[in-house]
Amino acid sequence: MLYVVTGPPAAGKSSWIKAHAKAQDIVIDLDLMALAMAGPGADHHAHSEVLTKVVHRARYAAMDEAFQHLDKVDVYVIHTQPNPKALAKYKRLEARIVTIDPGRDIVMQRIDAMRQPGMKRVAARWYNARRGQSRSAMPQASRAW
Repeated sequence: MLYVVTGPPAAGKSSWIKAHAKAQDIVIDLDLMALAMAGPGADHHAHSEVLTKVVHRARYAAMDEAFQHLDKVDVYVIHTQPNPKALAKYKRLEARIVTIDPGRDIVMQRIDAMRQPGMKRVAARWYNARRGQSRSAMPQASRAW
């Protein structure tokens, strides 16, 4: 089964996966991939432009390969805000789309506490894109804040 986990930055997407994925599952998380490819002591969420390009290429290659094995393992992909083309591909693969959203106020507090300030723009873009849509997101309180 393919699980595509969406939501704004600092919503708890990685925490949701940690609570649901098993050791044999495949997890494609851009931040974890960047951390694995960066030098010692690198920030968990602030990546250089070059590292980001390399990690994005690796992510797409990992996704292409992982999707070939959906009959053998569960695959979890973090995709903050998939575009219509990506959503169509996920639909063809019969993915379960899981949206994690603890609410704008909590997300902004988490960004203040543990992310780069620029992530507030990304979160605002995520919420603005969802305006007028039904709220089917999972209120995710992955941590006590």
